Amino acid sequence: MIRGIWGKKIGMTQVFKNNRVYPVTVIDTANWLVTAVKNHTRDGYSAVAVGRLRKRYEGETFNSEWLKDLKKYFQCVREITHDAAIPEGITVGQPASQLAALEEGKMVDAAGITIGLGTAGVMKRHGFAGGVESHGSMFHRRPGTMSFMRSRGRVIKGKKLPGRLGCDRQVMKNLEIIKLEPELVLVKGSVPGKAGSMVYLRKAE
Repeated sequence: MIRGIWGKKIGMTQVFKNNRVYPVTVIDTANWLVTAVKNHTRDGYSAVAVGRLRKRYEGETFNSEWLKDLKKYFQCVREITHDAAIPEGITVGQPASQLAALEEGKMVDAAGITIGLGTAGVMKRHGFAGGVESHGSMFHRRPGTMSFMRSRGRVIKGKKLPGRLGCDRQVMKNLEIIKLEPELVLVKGSVPGKAGSMVYLRKAE
């Protein structure tokens, strides 16, 4: 087995287990097929390439002609690298959900792209407290002084200022698998990304 699988984030809900309620994120691992198997001899590294079928082709039997035009038949194609040689038995066209043996109660790491929030100020982006709200204050939501290098026409590196917020790759570590259903993984807590985004699940190191 390889160390991870790709899935599509459906959203969040809650489930009951052992008389307790758990907030979970539902990840759909269906409609992912193996598109290529790479090895050190031919490609210089070991990996399994997987692709998620477009909606119009979901449920159809795999056809080798799909590999000639990946963009037409697959919504996205990703690679799952492997340090050692790829285990035998992995063939092109098989469902990718069978690649990793996930178990309930085990820990996984979830990687994805965070939600893009556009341009944000320092209070939202970095958690600044802001100025006082009393009458006469002219500070409010401003970032504050530009540091001692401002007189030289420069801003010190790493200064927290307004800018783009979100659209960054983030990994949430040690999330428990609460429940496994056919081609669905229910992970405790939240994972990066919005509903419909792609998420990579790997066994916690």
